[in-house]
Amino acid sequence: MRLLKHHPGGAGYLLKDRVLDVLVLVDALRRIADGECVVDPAIVTRLLGRARPRSSLPKLTDREGEELRLMAEGRSNRGIGTRLHMSQKTLEGHVRSIFGKLGLLDSPDGHRRVLAGLAFLYVPVERS
Repeated sequence: MRLLKHHPGGAGYLLKDRVLDVLVLVDALRRIADGECVVDPAIVTRLLGRARPRSSLPKLTDREGEELRLMAEGRSNRGIGTRLHMSQKTLEGHVRSIFGKLGLLDSPDGHRRVLAGLAFLYVPVERS
C-alpha cells in the first residue's frame, strides 16, 4: 500500500515466481516505463478478498464497477476493452466518467488510474 500511495506511477511489484516469466516481466517493465504502476495480480486478489469497511464510492453503473475492478487489477485500457468487448473510445468515455464520479482531477502529481484502484480497494487516498 505504501508503494501505491507514494509512487502512483512508474513503479511496480511482482512476486518472485512471476518475474521468472519473461513475457510478464517485459510487459510489466514496458508499462512501468509508460508511467503505470504495476502490481502483481495475486496481491490484488488478496486485497480484494480481505474484509473491508462499507464503500464510500459514489454510485457507479454495473459496467463502470466492472471496469474499475479491472483497472484495480492493473489491466490496461486495451486489456479491459478486449475482455469486455468494448471499443477503446467507449471505454475511454467510461473511464472519464469513473474519474469524475470519484472526484479524481487530472494532475501532474498523481496517477488517476492508481488512485481509482485504491478507491476501489477502499484505501483512503490523498487527493490534490
